[in-house]
Amino acid sequence: MSENTSYTTEEIARLLKISKLKVYDLIKKGELPSYRVGKQMRVDLSDLEAYKQNSRSGTSGSLTTAPGLAEAPVSMPKPVLPLQFNQTQGHSGKAAGVNVVITGQDMSLDILATHLERSESSARPLRSYAGSLDSLIAMYHGESDIVSTHLLDGDTGEYNLPYIRRLLVGFSYIVVHMLSRSAGFYVQKGNPKGIHNWSDLQQGGIKLINRERGAGARVLLDEQLRLHGISSSSISGYGNEENSHFAIAGRVARGEADVGIGTEKAAKIIDGVDFIPLIQERYDLVILKTPEHEALIGTVIDILRSTAFKNELSSIHGYDLSETGNVIYET
Repeated sequence: MSENTSYTTEEIARLLKISKLKVYDLIKKGELPSYRVGKQMRVDLSDLEAYKQNSRSGTSGSLTTAPGLAEAPVSMPKPVLPLQFNQTQGHSGKAAGVNVVITGQDMSLDILATHLERSESSARPLRSYAGSLDSLIAMYHGESDIVSTHLLDGDTGEYNLPYIRRLLVGFSYIVVHMLSRSAGFYVQKGNPKGIHNWSDLQQGGIKLINRERGAGARVLLDEQLRLHGISSSSISGYGNEENSHFAIAGRVARGEADVGIGTEKAAKIIDGVDFIPLIQERYDLVILKTPEHEALIGTVIDILRSTAFKNELSSIHGYDLSETGNVIYET
């Protein structure tokens, strides 16, 4: 094989039989040299072979990963959908400032972006839509300034921090609570298949519709299957994916699936589905602590704690705002 051969992070993960997150971790720690071609990270064959040799001799880090991360393939987020600005003014009429990319899928982030645009901050919010793991990967690559995450670590029962700490090694950041919400099953009206808990997914004749890899709901499902000793291959429809709670609920409502994973909010909007609550999940924001973000962090926290913001969110069913704006963790 040519010495000029190089591999993407996905190919490295397959070759070493580790998660893509672990590959990023090795790159971040400097154990696996890499370089960027466009938006893609690549590793030369010679550097991969050197890493493998060092691993055999015990001079490099172990290939083990933290619980809940080993089987979490991710893809990069969808392209940012920019708001329209001219060169001198934003659509609010204030002077144009610095773009701030907010990554995540919940509509609460759209409301946050609106309040940020209306604030006295010079930030110009841009929205990018991606699942929780993909959002953190975007932050790792410097492609997002604020990300949302709702990732359950099944072994500790803790949301978000185990994943954030694992992925953002060497970064300085602050984690702020956004909201809590109920997650569980979407089932057809009247729950004809009698689906009430995770073990029921193994029943014959039940078809699942799944979230895409990297989504918080997908991680929740995979963690629960692991904890309950259920093989994903035993669940019909596990490989069928949609990329939003509303799409999942819609497929169940149309009878294309018997069950899906999501939040209560979508079940209140989509006709033809019932919601079976299983867990109260935490939805948190991560913001990198950089000199450029010093004012931004204060502005975002002020918005989250403001009566105007909470009043707007409280009109949306299923949000618990009792801890909104609380700082959960800070490096």
